[in-house]
Order: sequence, then C-alpha cells, then structure tokens
Amino acid sequence: MPDVVFSVDQAKSMRDQAVPGHNRWHPDVPAAVTVSPGQQIRVECREWTDAQIGNNDSANDVRDVDLTRAHMLSGPIAVEGAEPGDLLVVDILDLGPVQAPQEYGDAPGQGWGYTGIFAKANGGGFLTDYFPDAYKAIWDFAGQVATSRHLPGVRYTGITHPGLFGTAPSAELLERWNRRERALIDTDPDRVPPLALPPQEQNALGGTASGDQAQAIARDGARTVPARENGGNHDIKNLTRGSRVFYPVHTEGAKLSGGDLHFSQGDGEITFCGAIEMGGFIDFHIDLIKGGMETYGVTTNPVFMPGNVEPRYSEFMTFIGVSVDRETDENFYLDATVAYRRACLNAVEYLKKFGYSGEQAYLLIGSAPIEGRISGIVDIPNACCSLYLPTAIFDFDVKPSAAGPAREDRGQCAVTS
Repeated sequence: MPDVVFSVDQAKSMRDQAVPGHNRWHPDVPAAVTVSPGQQIRVECREWTDAQIGNNDSANDVRDVDLTRAHMLSGPIAVEGAEPGDLLVVDILDLGPVQAPQEYGDAPGQGWGYTGIFAKANGGGFLTDYFPDAYKAIWDFAGQVATSRHLPGVRYTGITHPGLFGTAPSAELLERWNRRERALIDTDPDRVPPLALPPQEQNALGGTASGDQAQAIARDGARTVPARENGGNHDIKNLTRGSRVFYPVHTEGAKLSGGDLHFSQGDGEITFCGAIEMGGFIDFHIDLIKGGMETYGVTTNPVFMPGNVEPRYSEFMTFIGVSVDRETDENFYLDATVAYRRACLNAVEYLKKFGYSGEQAYLLIGSAPIEGRISGIVDIPNACCSLYLPTAIFDFDVKPSAAGPAREDRGQCAVTS
C-alpha cells in the first residue's frame, strides 16, 4: 500500500480539510508534505469544483458553478533534493473513484460522476456558439464501466486519468504567465467567454498559507484552467495507469499538485467539462533526474510516456472535418481548430438521426473514449481533422445501412430551468 500523503474527507470542502489544498498556482503555496525520491505515495482528490455539482436531473448547478473556486488541487507535495532544472519523474501506478469507506455519497466520485456542458456566459466550451446553455449527464460507475440515465443506449469502459497535475512555477515564470495572459485579454476585453482568466482574489485558496503570504497568493496566483509550462490542466486521456511523466522543476522541492480526476474522456474534452468528472485517488512513484531539463531539452513543457491500459475498441465510425465554416462558407488556412470543430459537429448531426438531442450527442462525444486526430495539416488551404467514435459503446447498430438509422426516444439530458 502506498503511503497516503494527502487525504480528503469527501463530506467537507477542500477549505475545511485537516490539511487544505489550493486552487491557484504560486511558488509560495506551502508544501503540505515532503516525500523522498523512490517513494510510492497515494494522493486523495476532491472533484475539481469542490463538489458544486449534484446527482440530480437539473443542470442549474452547472449553469451556476463558481469558477473562482476551481480547480481544487491536492498538495503541494515537496520532493527532497528537487531543484530548479531537474526533471520530476512521476509514474502513475493506479487511480480511480473514491475508495472505501467513502465509496458512496453525495460528492462526485462516490459511485458516480458527471459530464457538463458549460454555459457560454460561464466558461463555454468548444462548441459554445452552437450549444450556449448549460446541460448535464450523470454517470453511474460499475467497476470500469459507466452508464447514464441521461444518455440511454450507451455504456463504455473508462480510460481513467488525472486531468490536472503539475509543479509549482517560479516567481519569474508566474510573472510571465500573468503578463502574457493579460495581454491576450486586452486584445478583446469584453469577449464572452473571456480569452483568459486573470488572477482573481475571490475564493482563492493557498493551502496552509496565512496572513500576507495568503494575500500574495490570492492577488498574483495563476488560475488553474489552462495547461502551461509546469504541466497543469492537460486533460490528456492517455495519461493513465502505467504512464510516466517528466515534469520540469521550477522551484525548490518541485511542489507537485493535482486533481481533476476523470473516469473517462474523449480527446479534447470538448464541452469544457467533457470528461466524466469525479473525486478519487491516485498512486504515484516519485523520482528525480538531476539537471534533466537541460540534459534532455525538456525546458518548456512536460513530456510523458503513455500507459498501456486503455479500453479495447477496434471498430469506429470516423467523422471528418476540414477548415471551412459551413454556416458562413468561410475558408480558414490550415486551421486545425476549425477542422476539429467541424468533425465534432458532423458527429453530433449523425447521432441526432438515432434519436439523441444535439446536447446529448455533445455530452456523449465529450465523455466517451473517442480519438481525435490531426489527419492533414499541409494540404493548403484545408486542414483535415478526424474523430473516431467506438461503435461498441452503443447497444444498437450505429453504422449506416440500407434500413436506415434505428431512431428511438432517447429521453433527455439534465437541462436548466
């Protein structure tokens, strides 16, 4: 059994834990614990919104999520001997939903999870111009399989993974983040959703920091929404059991933190909350490569070796998109974002023929273990992206045939009132 170095009482907010975590990136967030290279550790995690989402049939909670509280991260975990310029080697040994004796309860991860479409006015998502309102699907866990009363006819094996882990930034790196993201916001300061999320003192949590230290963390700490040079919110579905991650070390002790565990997710987490979100646990083996950043040229972002544990799906329906906006007939030059958005929309339109609403289809392709690929990025002017949807996740034949689609009443997802 790995050493439990960060524990979570799922009945309490992260603020009220015996040792609270944090929700901002800052070099001065105090380490919650110190571990040694070679140690195997267990980190318990709270669901990323601090359990603002309930197991119910209304999406009002998704609509009203307070993003100033997110992400709730476990840690920081200091590593003995880690210095700026090193690589922190993190092996993912195991992870999953909340374990006994807390395996059932009201918090996501306690036998269930959720997928949310965020409202355009509060975060949005990849297809927010097409789905501007909030929606939700609740998923029940049975071993490795998830099913949802809000998406009947679908069941799949999750590729469970952490959405977010990273090391602490240096003071200089933090300043660079804030400067460049403020400059981006200034190009269109009134955009909805905003181009970036600047530091926000409201609801900032700095672990065990207090007084002036806590105020500095709240004032200058970077929000945790995007991935950056320290790792952070990568949302890479293949970062699962058996993966080995090499994180750049920017501060003494490295200060590893993370959370945002996912039961399943498709490539891109396209609804913004497109994974099946949960709290739970993750087991690590920790090691160091001294001077590894310079030795291997890993100076801007982490690198990782994927694990070999994933669902075995061998047949796919594949949807293609090119960098053309079908609504305006505008051509974009080798724009992979436009192309992948089009592939997603093509998949949504296809699934609607089987009785799913557009919102249900959007929730499905965000949370199912789809594969998204850049298939062509050189053939001017059109980038080509593709979305691979496993056919075996459906309890009906989803392939085209002369008989036509098996259209049925598929109910509805949770909506806002």
